[in-house]
Amino acid sequence: MEQAEKTGSERTERRGVTLTLSLSMLLASLGTSIANIALPDLAKAFSAPFAEVQGVVVSYLAALTISVVITGRLGDLYGLKRMQLAGLILFAAASLLSAAAPDLPLLMAARVVQGVGAAFLMTISMALMRETASKARIGRAMGLLGTVSALGTALGPSLGGALIPLAGWRGIFWVQVPLAGLALNLAIATLPADKARGKTRPASLLATLEGRLVPNLIVNIVVAAVMMTTLVVGPFYLGLALGLKAAIVGLVMSVGPVISVVSGVPSGRLVDAWGARTVLSIGLAMLAAGAFLLAILPQMLDVAGYIAAIIVLTPGYQLFQAANNTAALADVPKDRRGTISGLLGLSRNIGLISGASLMGAVFVYGAGTDDFIHATPAAISAGMQLTFLLAGGLVLSAMAIVFAGAFKRTSATIASGG
Repeated sequence: MEQAEKTGSERTERRGVTLTLSLSMLLASLGTSIANIALPDLAKAFSAPFAEVQGVVVSYLAALTISVVITGRLGDLYGLKRMQLAGLILFAAASLLSAAAPDLPLLMAARVVQGVGAAFLMTISMALMRETASKARIGRAMGLLGTVSALGTALGPSLGGALIPLAGWRGIFWVQVPLAGLALNLAIATLPADKARGKTRPASLLATLEGRLVPNLIVNIVVAAVMMTTLVVGPFYLGLALGLKAAIVGLVMSVGPVISVVSGVPSGRLVDAWGARTVLSIGLAMLAAGAFLLAILPQMLDVAGYIAAIIVLTPGYQLFQAANNTAALADVPKDRRGTISGLLGLSRNIGLISGASLMGAVFVYGAGTDDFIHATPAAISAGMQLTFLLAGGLVLSAMAIVFAGAFKRTSATIASGG
């Protein structure tokens, strides 16, 4: 009876921790996407050109990218719970400052602070999820965080679109203040207390960047770049090559995020059941197939071909994310989990930036022009075909990196008699 009560209490505590970390991850990903839809209103409110108001989005992403490894390191040094609370306080304060900003420079400054807060939330949430999940459920935990991250990114534009007519552009920041306050209260109540760390300092960053981790980070960059490419190239192809109206383009583009939300947790369950290496291989194979299909099927079946390719690509991404994060964090000492979570976040962000810039340049090269408004549908289609043929090749290269790393580990085990 006493054991049953203890088990029930532990289950309740785990659910509380999961809810707290999920809400924290939701806030960070919501902050990434919710401001995009307000850019036209910000341009009107501050009488600023589009290039300047874009800084509201870029400042957040830049601060997030620069800060993820630092925040993870701070978690290892001073305690994960303490740094999660600091991140939530920072995020809430920055949301408040953003909502009250009297001019564009102060709004961008507040968004920099909010981006740093989001770096704490994304990085420390992953490390804490690894610390609190049982070994048999690590994949499931990582899959859940992937689902919540996708949900926050997908929810941002629709929530922002609903709030702006009611409360203006400031409403998209006001709404984040009570959500951050709720997450802060939950974190205080549910997260396990930090254990005394003693006088031994965590391993250095260079020591953390061991050979076993490097393939995970490289592949993470490649996959994130391919996924960002779909977000950058997709709207141009659907709107200009196929001539779809903006509302239909938005509907088609929402297919991927919806699949991400639905497939995240099942992907984690498969990692727990089949092992990270197997699921990682399946995920990369689906990503490669989806990228090649994006180069071929839309040319044959138009919108139906595009959607069919996305239906293959997106579950592959969620399988990869759950497996790669689980593999990277599986046997990591507690004093390195924050740093490695930060490195995973950094590699993902580098991939997103590469997808938007480098793969965007490939798209321009394939189309033969950067004047897409006056480009022919055939030119846009040619640009998309070249871009995703390259994307499929990059994923195949990533698979080679994974298999080479697995072969080296197997050979080392055999040589040592393990």
